[in-house]
Amino acid sequence: MGFFDGLLSGRTQFDSGSAASNSIELTKRHRTVSLTKQGAATGNLRINLSWQMRTSDIGGPKRQSLLRHPFQALKPDAVQAHSQSMVNVDLDLGVLYELTDGSRGVVQPLGGLFGDTNGAPYVKCSGDDRFGSGSGETIYVNLDHRDDIKRLLVFVYIYDQTPAFDRTHAVVTLYPSNGPRIEISLDERHPQARSCAVVMIENVKGEVVVRREVKFVYGFQAELDRLYGWGLQ
Repeated sequence: MGFFDGLLSGRTQFDSGSAASNSIELTKRHRTVSLTKQGAATGNLRINLSWQMRTSDIGGPKRQSLLRHPFQALKPDAVQAHSQSMVNVDLDLGVLYELTDGSRGVVQPLGGLFGDTNGAPYVKCSGDDRFGSGSGETIYVNLDHRDDIKRLLVFVYIYDQTPAFDRTHAVVTLYPSNGPRIEISLDERHPQARSCAVVMIENVKGEVVVRREVKFVYGFQAELDRLYGWGLQ
């Protein structure tokens, strides 16, 4: 693929690791990947949420022609902060967990349920990023205790601001201890949704499998609980 072909075709979707991008994008067609088969089912799995406003919705400038200005694709969009359509969006990252001993719960910034990586549930939230900064929000999973983990549901929610998943471009990225990162984009338009089940991490007969979900709901944990049969109170 030539340089201009790469610019004009946009972002490439990979169902396997790429030397150029070093990433796997989980899509509707390619939903799963095995961390065990990639030799990445040990150490800390870092899960990151980052987002930015969609410039098409908030009055950002349109791109110039890539044929005339090929390097324009490498520049970030300028966000206009005073557009009438600007909304305040605060996305939060959480995990519903179920361990092999039957214990279940949630790790999230809301309520200060930050978890622990050295002890149960072997999942820890780094904190609450209210501005979608470059570092975003991060959760760590200690896969050295993978035999203690039955399943983890990673979800994103909007708690106290305007429901506006359709105004943001959000990406959840998994960084295993080995091999390519795994990306899941939340690009579907669900303007009234408040939560999205993004990805399931399951221990299936000793194999750690990551599966794309991307299911939007209009409530919070309780609705995700019912959807996936978690059984929390």
